[in-house]
Amino acid sequence: MAEWYTLVLLTLDAALRVATPLILCAMAGLLSERSGIIDIGLEGKLLAGAFVAGTVAAVTGSAWLALLTAVVVSGLLSLLHGFACITHRGNQVVSGLAINIIVSGLTVVLGIAWFARGGQTPSLDAAARFMPIEFPLAETLRAVPLLGPVYAEVISGHNLLVYAALASVPVVYWLVYKTRFGLRLRAVGESPQAVDTAGISVAWLRYRAVLLCGLLCGVAGTYLSIAQNAAFARDMSAGQGYIALAAMIFGKWRPLPAMGACLMFGLLDAIAIRLQGVEIEGFGEVPVQLIQALPYVMTVVLLAGFIGKAVAPRAIGIPYVKER
Repeated sequence: MAEWYTLVLLTLDAALRVATPLILCAMAGLLSERSGIIDIGLEGKLLAGAFVAGTVAAVTGSAWLALLTAVVVSGLLSLLHGFACITHRGNQVVSGLAINIIVSGLTVVLGIAWFARGGQTPSLDAAARFMPIEFPLAETLRAVPLLGPVYAEVISGHNLLVYAALASVPVVYWLVYKTRFGLRLRAVGESPQAVDTAGISVAWLRYRAVLLCGLLCGVAGTYLSIAQNAAFARDMSAGQGYIALAAMIFGKWRPLPAMGACLMFGLLDAIAIRLQGVEIEGFGEVPVQLIQALPYVMTVVLLAGFIGKAVAPRAIGIPYVKER
């Protein structure tokens, strides 16, 4: 097999792994914002989920218990956001940013207090992590020209949460566009007055949306600390919640385009990693700082120049006050 083909497959494989938390957070933000609740707090819930999962896995040695705990904590943070924005009609952007700031500081303080490792949790062994899953005949079919390596390298060999992220896209699509709950969810994001007039609780619909958002962020955080990595490190989310929010906007609040944007950002990140140490004739070695900034720069460029007109749900960010 040609060297360039192997390089392409390895890059695609890395792009899928990098895009997994972005996809989960983008689907989470889509559910929240379709209901009319802006969620800047994706970053904080992602980081909280990663910290809780890394901590519980280190203490108990159970990846499944770590996943459950991370989902619960992230869900509670979402309910806190809902309490501030839905019940008390607070500013949704301020509430989300407050969650991000609190979690960023609290994970470091608790990590240092509990483990004395500078905010990092202990390294995990394989039993406490979600490890790669090899599909049947993956190694046998690797020798088959062209398609064999795709099956063995790109399709097989990922952990369970990567496949869960990919499965979340059609599930969210079905939930939003094919169910009665989804119809009401879209309606409450466009015209909460009409939903209220129909005798449906606007607050209850929005609470369910933000709760689902928190659950998906908890899964994404778990992936970061005990699937993609073997421990939690301080600020390991590294702005991925914000990139997922940008991908959701780039996808115009639709599941499939949002997933495509996440895969594109993941591919940019994977290419950036491949460029480290590469020398360009007449320029020299590409600076590491430039490579690390590439995905974020491309996020700004794409959103600023190539997204076109993105129409958000009409009631997004507007607290609903029930008419008497």
